[in-house]
Amino acid sequence: ENPAYVYKRFNQTLTDIGENEGGIDRFSRGYESFGVHRCADGGLYCKEWAPGAEGVFLTGDFNDWNPFSYPYKLDFGKWELYIPPKQNRSVLVPHGSKLKLVIRSKSGEILYRISPWAKYVTREGSNVNYDWIQWDPEYSYKFKHSKPKKPKGLRIYESHVGISSYEGKIASYKHFTCNVLPRIKDLGYNCIQLMAIMEHAYYASFGYQITSFFAASSRYGTPEELKELVDTAHSMGITVLLDVVHSHASKNSEDGLNMFDGTESCYFHYGPRGTHLLWDSRLFAYASWEVLRFLLSNIRWWLEEYGFDGFRFDGVTSMLYHHHGIGENFSGDYHEYFGLQVDEDALTYIMLANHLVHTLYPDSITIAEDVSGMPALCSPISQGGGGFDYRLAMAIPDKWIQLLKEYKDEDWNMGNIVYTLTNRRYLEKCIAYAESHDQALVGDKTLAFWLMDAEMYTNMSVLTPFTPVIDRGIQLHKMIRLITHALGGEGYLNFMGNEFGHPEWLDFPRKGNNESYHYARRQFHLADDDLLRYKFLNNFDRDMNKLEERCGWLSAPQAHVSEKHEDNKIIAFERASLLFIFNFHPSKSYTDYRVGTTLPGKYKIVLDSDAAEYGGHKRLDHNTEFFSEPFEHNNCPCSLLVYIPNRVALILRNVDLPN
Repeated sequence: ENPAYVYKRFNQTLTDIGENEGGIDRFSRGYESFGVHRCADGGLYCKEWAPGAEGVFLTGDFNDWNPFSYPYKLDFGKWELYIPPKQNRSVLVPHGSKLKLVIRSKSGEILYRISPWAKYVTREGSNVNYDWIQWDPEYSYKFKHSKPKKPKGLRIYESHVGISSYEGKIASYKHFTCNVLPRIKDLGYNCIQLMAIMEHAYYASFGYQITSFFAASSRYGTPEELKELVDTAHSMGITVLLDVVHSHASKNSEDGLNMFDGTESCYFHYGPRGTHLLWDSRLFAYASWEVLRFLLSNIRWWLEEYGFDGFRFDGVTSMLYHHHGIGENFSGDYHEYFGLQVDEDALTYIMLANHLVHTLYPDSITIAEDVSGMPALCSPISQGGGGFDYRLAMAIPDKWIQLLKEYKDEDWNMGNIVYTLTNRRYLEKCIAYAESHDQALVGDKTLAFWLMDAEMYTNMSVLTPFTPVIDRGIQLHKMIRLITHALGGEGYLNFMGNEFGHPEWLDFPRKGNNESYHYARRQFHLADDDLLRYKFLNNFDRDMNKLEERCGWLSAPQAHVSEKHEDNKIIAFERASLLFIFNFHPSKSYTDYRVGTTLPGKYKIVLDSDAAEYGGHKRLDHNTEFFSEPFEHNNCPCSLLVYIPNRVALILRNVDLPN
């Protein structure tokens, strides 16, 4: 059985690390010795792991690019070099100067490489490859603010720095800090998940083809500016997660990890096992001692150097199985999760990574992007689980797209919607989302675009009449997001801009679109324009988050669903002492509709998607009081009568209970 065996392997690996390296604390500090380091005496200490190399040399601006004047010595499988200080004690390799490793392969080939531990790389002008730059500023950024407490209910704003401006260019860390962070705070999100931070040579890869694992992407600015971004978020009480990509690596060799020492098996598996067929990228050999050191040190680096509060692990399904999920339709049957198809090396690494994160910083958060639904992935390691705090509820966005694409509104199945939103393993927490960056990418459509399509270009002005398409789109957009938020998990995620129904799709500059930035931007000004209807969706998203902050439904036990009525298209449930009512019917409104409640008392409306400020039709009086009495209904001991207009979501609160 995999779980028992992998748990044993995890413990054995931890023991081996303790015996051979002095513990995981020391083992995960590889970045303190590997790479290039200025010593206290002004000299330079350099170390690399290149088992397939015949020779290793350091070259750069500092020695006029003489390729062989500074050879490394081979010692216990590691290549080491010490360059003594200059006579005048001036800096040997100044901040900002270029470096390269020269590798002589076993076949005699001379290869120019960037250190896998490089902290800063950048591309100059029209150069194809990145350059390795010595990052050693006189004044490095000093963090001023402490990390926020771990949120009870995670409300995540999935963000990409480069596309965060409306201008057709790559936006900067500074721009994001000054312009986007205040907006995120105002919208009521308490966490940001930063994509595309680890350096990637190909911008259009959305940050998923990593070339330099220890370098923060230089296309947005400097490492110090990223630290300032994280610190500023902390000052606002916002938790910051990094989208970490340890599932695969770019095939680039001159500015990536591939063929680093002239062999294909340095960091990766040799042969077919070392390549992902769909992604055309390299796959790590997770059982290799030095690969473990590299990846665990990488985890620690982002926590310690940049102050990140945790990670969203990308591509976990690909890591978990030898088949990488390719061509698999996971049904939930246990034989799919346990057996020879499980990559036990990768699962052991996942457990080690989660153990490290939670040992270093107990308040850290880790999220698994796993489409397979591997059982116990989000259970504690002490119980034999994978150790993640949350998994992404990846079936939910697929359900909404399916409904909008394939079914008329009157044919939506309420029971199926509830099933999809509540189908999660007991005690394994989920991050629910109606859509993420995946749905915004070119080739797919956002919910707003599925709902309103071309009319978004012509009929979003408040000066034009409400067309049936725009009316339906605005009402359903709010309802879909609220029911996902309230019923779908223990956390909620939104991709930047989608909160206000950002028009169009996302497409990065590439040959296929003439290197255009037109779709690689976020038009936040649309939500700020008082004459456009985007403001209604923005207002609703903000108030929905602020209400969750007050009432805490994400951290409450799973909802009790009292009604999923197919003909009436009504869904009703209680969570965190709130009563949620959704009428998905395209045309029918209901007067004096009976809805079950757990407790008697006086109820008032605390959120109404039909309110004027949310682009609704103002059909409800918010001063109305609803009285729940001991009258059994739908297996609830009490019930109340309420007016529910069509295409409306309501939240009622029992005002007799303490706030």
